[in-house]
Amino acid sequence: MFLCFMNKEPANLVKHNEALKKLGTRLKEIRISKGYKSAEAAALELKVNRVQYARYEAGKNIEYLTLFDLLEKMGVSVTEFFSTGFD
Repeated sequence: MFLCFMNKEPANLVKHNEALKKLGTRLKEIRISKGYKSAEAAALELKVNRVQYARYEAGKNIEYLTLFDLLEKMGVSVTEFFSTGFD
């Protein structure tokens, strides 16, 4: 019986993954609106590791302080960031 549940993700993990995808999508929208054509270009300009920045846009885990720092470097408030795409 245990084996049949191994491929299922717990509901809270699914919610967290969905939230991270939304964060990544919104980060990409902001990047594009600021005129950066690629994640790499943004990372170089913002002085952020380019591989890690691409992971954030892909919806990988990002710490709150890291997100706050990125938004500050882009000139975007936390309120503005969360004003679109989050229900």
